[in-house]
Amino acid sequence: MKVALTNFDKAFENRVRLQAMSVLVANESYDFNSLKDLLEVTDGNLASHLKALEKEEYITVSKSFLGRKPNTRYQASATGITAFKKHLVALENLIKQQKT
Repeated sequence: MKVALTNFDKAFENRVRLQAMSVLVANESYDFNSLKDLLEVTDGNLASHLKALEKEEYITVSKSFLGRKPNTRYQASATGITAFKKHLVALENLIKQQKT
């Protein structure tokens, strides 16, 4: 049985990007440190994966200050939400095909 991989998105092949996008789709926005703690990854690791999602225009970034501390927040874009949902449907279809 051959599985069509047309709706699989390479941007979500990595565990960190898949998890980050899951969090961002489920929430209005998330800040960098909270996301880092939730996913249990290093600053550099998370930053590189978020940069990859930003490059694909799947997330948007807003920077501000809370008092004197910089705060970076991430939000899933409409394009990112659509791509992520298509990817999830493709995964579900793959699982269903394996059950037959």
